[in-house]
Amino acid sequence: MLTIVLIDDDPISTFVTEKLISRNVKEPCQFYKYQSARAALQEIYSIKPNYLFLDLNMPEMTGWDFLDCFNSEKNEAQIYILSSSVDERDINKASGYSVVKDYLSKPLIKKYIKSIFN
Repeated sequence: MLTIVLIDDDPISTFVTEKLISRNVKEPCQFYKYQSARAALQEIYSIKPNYLFLDLNMPEMTGWDFLDCFNSEKNEAQIYILSSSVDERDINKASGYSVVKDYLSKPLIKKYIKSIFN
């Protein structure tokens, strides 16, 4: 079973992402959803997700803050930034994080899902 963590302060975006993944990935998936990056960071190491989808613009703790605190030695999750920002500076900044596999724009589409999960 695949374990997937979705970190996004927008519950509608999280709902859409979960449904798209569920419908397009053959393997059974267990989802953990967080509206707070801080809360996710506290539980992430015990969950041990295979995949993590991270929004950047969130109150309290941004996706960037999460990445700065995340210890990749304790977790081997494939991290994908899923953001509505198409700012070139964000895309370039994301490429500076070795743990970030890709920068994807919202909403997640089938083409992205197929390339991530195949």
